[in-house]
Amino acid sequence: MRVRFLGAADCVTGSRHLVCSGGQQLLLDCGLFQGWKTLRERNWSDLPVPPHEIDGVILSHAHLDHSGWLPALVRQGFRGPIWCSPATRDLAQVILLDAARLQEEDARRANRGGWSRHHPARPLYTTRDAQRALAQFRPVTPNRPFKVVGPMTARLTPVGHLLGACAVSVDDGEKRLLFSGDLGRSDDLLMPPPQVAPTAADLLLIEATYGDRLHPQQDDTARLADIIRRTVQREGSVLIPTFAVGRAQALLLVLQRLKRAGELPPDLPICLDSPMAQEATAIYHQHRRLLRLSAAEERSLCDGVRLITTPQDSKRLDRPRRPVIILSSSGMATGGRVLGHLAAMAPHPQHSIVFPGYQVPGSRGGRLVTGAREVKVQGQYVVVKAEVHHLQSYSSHADANGLMDWMRALPQPPRQVAVVHAEPAAADALRLRIEEELGWPAHVPQQGSDLLLQT
Repeated sequence: MRVRFLGAADCVTGSRHLVCSGGQQLLLDCGLFQGWKTLRERNWSDLPVPPHEIDGVILSHAHLDHSGWLPALVRQGFRGPIWCSPATRDLAQVILLDAARLQEEDARRANRGGWSRHHPARPLYTTRDAQRALAQFRPVTPNRPFKVVGPMTARLTPVGHLLGACAVSVDDGEKRLLFSGDLGRSDDLLMPPPQVAPTAADLLLIEATYGDRLHPQQDDTARLADIIRRTVQREGSVLIPTFAVGRAQALLLVLQRLKRAGELPPDLPICLDSPMAQEATAIYHQHRRLLRLSAAEERSLCDGVRLITTPQDSKRLDRPRRPVIILSSSGMATGGRVLGHLAAMAPHPQHSIVFPGYQVPGSRGGRLVTGAREVKVQGQYVVVKAEVHHLQSYSSHADANGLMDWMRALPQPPRQVAVVHAEPAAADALRLRIEEELGWPAHVPQQGSDLLLQT
């Protein structure tokens, strides 16, 4: 068995790991690169292996940095099956179609505005490409082995983090590989703690997004309530850029709890300005048995919430007659309706912009939480005078201790560990902990490198 690291090997995005065995090629995840421009440009590069030679794909979960390059792979000739959990299939339909639509809109806007360096600007892929990719999905039941390609079998193990998210085990009859995907938290608001894969592995691919840090101990729910109250007192509104899948539902839960506890005014409007988040919330309702919520809390997520559907209603939120809370995607302010709200609200000091959870360095959100006083939005620079806050405890990733605890619980130590899906500092910090605390050989692979599992 050989593994080629085609993404998330020297950065935190673009998860793509190619497993080769018995003449067959299986891709674990097929994600978009996000963040710095040098990373985003990789989305336009060809894979080192022709897509039509890849026999299948297994998705760990539906987030764009793990699934978002699938339509491009299909566009370039991939025709094989895409295995994932049923909930991942349902969320991917929402996520991939939305990503394609946004890219098409961005290309049209750039061509009208003339601010693209490419003439004409074009999307990475289209809605049609996304639909073709979705037609190749093959949902499988977690915790049951299934046949993939050639000699290889696989198994999905739920790991929290996001609805449907799973670790992936691959066995070719001689060697076993375990890919953690993104591990969730034991105290996640929505999802149960991650399960531990039941079988031993020769090679462990472990994510390290939070490999060099722990989640803060302060109560970010209380801090969010305080930010909202202070903003309302100065007659401002609160913009919360939020990931439409997972984060939006968690924030709705938090805001509902705050209102019930009397921490927020009961008549303070909450607006969910993301059709994608609205669709995702419906999917969370459909898969309610996978959540850790009570039936009553699950049903009440959208009680009293104003669902914004049309672009016209979205624009009206930028001229509110009274303070409002706006949840709008995308979560790192890289695209979507949140950009209009950001452009309208950022120049005014009475407003607050709250980023909950991890912000990829180089993204618009990443620049704002590190103090940028000016950001470029749709070709124009916007001054930032609004208060900007970063609530890191709302991350759905396991922190460094959570990653170590999950590895300690494995049935046997792996023979090798590859630390992936992290910025260099985080990856190396986790590598050191693995070697020093667990005594396992670990390394941080580089983009494009190969690893051969010896028999």
